[in-house]
Amino acid sequence: MTRAARLDGARVAWRHSLRFRLALIYTLLALAITSVMALGVMALLLRSMDRQFDARLNERADVIAERFSNPARSLGVGLPPVGYTALVSPDGTILQASSGLNLKAGEPFPYLSQSRVPLLGVPIRTVTRKAGDFGTLWVGLPEEDLINARESATRALLLALLVTPLLMLPVGLWAGRRALTGLGGAADLADRIDPTRSLATLPLPDREDEVHRLLAAINRLLVRIEAGQAREKQLLGQIVHELGAPLTVLKASLNRAAEHTGDPDVIRSALVADELTFTTQDLMQLARGQLEMKLVWHYIPARTLQGRLDRLVPGTAFQGDWAAGILCDPDRLTQALRNLLANARRAAGPDGTVTLTLTDTPEQVTFTVRDSGPGLPPDLGDRIFEPFVSGAGSSGLGLSVSRQIALAHGGNLAGGTAPGGGAQFTLTLPGAALNETDDEVSEELLDEPAILAR
Repeated sequence: MTRAARLDGARVAWRHSLRFRLALIYTLLALAITSVMALGVMALLLRSMDRQFDARLNERADVIAERFSNPARSLGVGLPPVGYTALVSPDGTILQASSGLNLKAGEPFPYLSQSRVPLLGVPIRTVTRKAGDFGTLWVGLPEEDLINARESATRALLLALLVTPLLMLPVGLWAGRRALTGLGGAADLADRIDPTRSLATLPLPDREDEVHRLLAAINRLLVRIEAGQAREKQLLGQIVHELGAPLTVLKASLNRAAEHTGDPDVIRSALVADELTFTTQDLMQLARGQLEMKLVWHYIPARTLQGRLDRLVPGTAFQGDWAAGILCDPDRLTQALRNLLANARRAAGPDGTVTLTLTDTPEQVTFTVRDSGPGLPPDLGDRIFEPFVSGAGSSGLGLSVSRQIALAHGGNLAGGTAPGGGAQFTLTLPGAALNETDDEVSEELLDEPAILAR
């Protein structure tokens, strides 16, 4: 997988994480609440400012109108020299006008019926009053400050709507991380559970919250799974045990009959008995599990292993350096390689070719099994090594058991389609030089004559 693909996968996982979704919901809710509250506050503030402006304008108009309505109570009749005021006669001509209007007496007054007037780029809000017997009083007040306040409030609201998600999303991610720490730790623990190795229960947190309930439910599920696995292994072991004894007798009888008679049908029956014997061994290995596999180490000539495999899977072509020595459990390694060769023969057919190549170095021993068959199904991938998964109609146990045996030896088993076609499996074991200091192995090397006698 490339670095870009890993980054894309991380970004997708981050976007779909519960922490991100909670933070996003938290941010959207905060943004909605902030927007509603800010809009409400701004509306109230602007309405209050508008009322204050109208009150100021009306008060100014009332004071000036009072001069014309009650001259005796005022200092005299006349308009303020500054501002935006005008006295209009009943016929619509100007009697008096302040200097800010730039209008002369006797001219028609153009703004009498307008509540808002733009004068020299300045917005003016206006009111009118009855000016006694003189006519109509027109009073205007600039709205510039009110408009600036409205624009400032709008900019502040937009800034708040922009800053709120930028602040709330990191805060939400941080809060989500703190709140979901226990859940993340529980997920990490659950992810490390390997049913083939251990089903130990997960530690429970001290606080009995949702995480505690989740882990407790997982622990109860693990207990039920472990009990079910134990029952399955026990049943499978009993079945294999019941089959093993009669198969052993049948195999020995057929082998003796084949040696004495040479009948092809008897020989084929003996091979079928061998196949069933190895199938029961695979089932027994599956029932016991990888942890229960016990290896008996011996240092044997590769020729000994070749002879065994040649008898078990006739028609195999052996290539490479078979004069080397191999440190292994001969029975287990024979079982693993025989499974690979049997699958290869089944895929290649009676007229196809199956080759087993041995490559020996001080660091590693490599067995490569190739066949002339159609190759592995591309949709299976590494699932081909799972129990009961097969691409050739077999039981699907052989490859799983062979990989277990390789791993127990400290090696590995990998498979794929060879460049020239057909399937190719590579079983690797550590070189003998890497284990020469192992005390257990060194003691069992003394039993080499015993294994050679088998």
